[in-house]
Amino acid sequence: MSEKEKILEVDNLHVSFHTYAGEVKAVRGVGFELSKGETLAFVGESGCGKTVTAKSILRLLKPPFAEIKEGSKIICDGKDVLAMNQKELCSFRGDEVSMIFQDPMTSLNPTMTVGKQIMESLKIHKHLDKKQAREEAIEMLRMVNIPSPEKRIDNYPHEMSGGMRQRVMIAMALACNPKILIADEPTTALDVTIQAQIMDLMSELKEKMNTAIILVTHDLGVVANFADRIQVMYAGQVVERGTAKEIFEESRHPYTWALLNSVPKMEKETKKELYALKGTPPDLILPLNHCPFASRCEYCMPICKERNPQEYSISDTHKVSCWLQHKNAPKVKSFYDRRKEDGSDS
Repeated sequence: MSEKEKILEVDNLHVSFHTYAGEVKAVRGVGFELSKGETLAFVGESGCGKTVTAKSILRLLKPPFAEIKEGSKIICDGKDVLAMNQKELCSFRGDEVSMIFQDPMTSLNPTMTVGKQIMESLKIHKHLDKKQAREEAIEMLRMVNIPSPEKRIDNYPHEMSGGMRQRVMIAMALACNPKILIADEPTTALDVTIQAQIMDLMSELKEKMNTAIILVTHDLGVVANFADRIQVMYAGQVVERGTAKEIFEESRHPYTWALLNSVPKMEKETKKELYALKGTPPDLILPLNHCPFASRCEYCMPICKERNPQEYSISDTHKVSCWLQHKNAPKVKSFYDRRKEDGSDS
C-alpha cells in the first residue's frame, strides 16, 4: 500500500475506560491502514473493541472516563488526529470523516425534522445559507433513494420507517462528501430485505463518491460481498486480518472459524442446530499475558495459556495471531476440512 493511496493510518492504538472496578483495557495495540475508496470491515462479538476503535478515529470517547493511551497514533490524510484542538476536530468531523451510528432512532434528534438535521451540517461545514442548505438536503435525500424528498425533508424521525431513518443517517454522514465513512452496525435493527437494500445503497454511493468505508459489524454474512479487507477482533486485539477472499476461504484462526460457522447456511435439508461458540470473552480489567481466546478454543495448547502468540504472515495481506501457525504446532482439521467431511461445503 503506497503512501499516496493511504488516507488513514492507525498504529498501536490503546484505549482504556476508567471504572469503579478498575481500568478496562478495551483496545490493546490495534493497528491498520485504509486506502482511498477501500472498504475495511471490523468483525467480532459485542465487546471486542470494534466500535471503540471506530469512535477513537473521530475522538468521540470522552475523557477522563475514556482514555486514548500515550503512544497511540491516528494519522488521517497526513494530519495527527490525536493532536487536534476542538476547532480542528469540529472541521475534521464531517469534512474528513463521518459516522453512521448503530440505531438511527436514538441517533436522530426526535424534536427536529430530518431536513433540519441534514441542513445543520451543511451550514456549518459548507457555509451554505438556509435556502441553499435545504436544496442540498433534498438532493442528499434523493441520492439515498428516499421517495418524494421534497415532502420527506419536513418529516420528523418518528414519521419514518427504520429503513428510511437509516437512509437519512447515511445522507447526513455523506452531506459534506467526507473521505472516510464509518458505518457502525448500519443494518442491525433492520429486517433482512432492508439490510440488503442499505448495503447495496452504500456500495453504490462508495463507487459514486469514491469514499473509503470502515464497516463495523458482528455478522460476517453482511460483509461477504461488500468488504475489500476484513480484520477480525477479539478482546480488544486483531487476531486475523486479510482480504475478504482470504478470510472466507483461507482463514487460519479458530475464532474466525467459529464466526464463519455461526453464519446460517442455505441448505436444502438440515437437522443441525446453528453453531454457538461456548464460553465468554475474558475480563478486560485483567492483564492478558496469553492468548485471549485460549479458554474458549478447542485447539488450545499449553503455550496458549502462557504467552501471547506473535502475528504470523500467511501472505502479504493475510496475517494471523495464533500458535497453531507455529512450525512445531500440531496439524488440526480446519473449518473447511470439517465442512467437507460433513458434506456441507457449498
